[in-house]
Amino acid sequence: MSRKRTPDQESPETTTAIAQPPAAEARPDGQSFADRVGQKKRPSAPDPFGIAVDKVAGVRLFESKEDRQMAIKFGEGRPEDKPSQAVIDLLKEAEYRWNPVERVWTHPVKPDSAMSTRIEAEWLYQEIRQLIRQEKGIEPAPELPS
Repeated sequence: MSRKRTPDQESPETTTAIAQPPAAEARPDGQSFADRVGQKKRPSAPDPFGIAVDKVAGVRLFESKEDRQMAIKFGEGRPEDKPSQAVIDLLKEAEYRWNPVERVWTHPVKPDSAMSTRIEAEWLYQEIRQLIRQEKGIEPAPELPS
């Protein structure tokens, strides 16, 4: 037979303690773990990011995510590092523009054509480095796999 409790009777069950949330760790900034969730500081990548370099030919290809542009730099950017007119003509044909402040040739990266711009920049870089090696009488660089 089951026992029913009337309102004036006490419950035969024991009371259960309610779990309290753990105390927040003492941190110098005063933020708890819950406050810091989603605020993880990730190490940032260098900007501009070097994509390719040919030290022998003295040419480098960069991409700047912050400035949204591809950049090709010759040597250290000094006047004596200026490429030949044939190289400059290739750059202008590919719509690269000289940036006198940064001393690099740049091309904007637009969101709708970012991948094709990166691919075309890599092809242009390969063509320019081979041309410079040929002009300097340096052995051609090995072709990269397609």
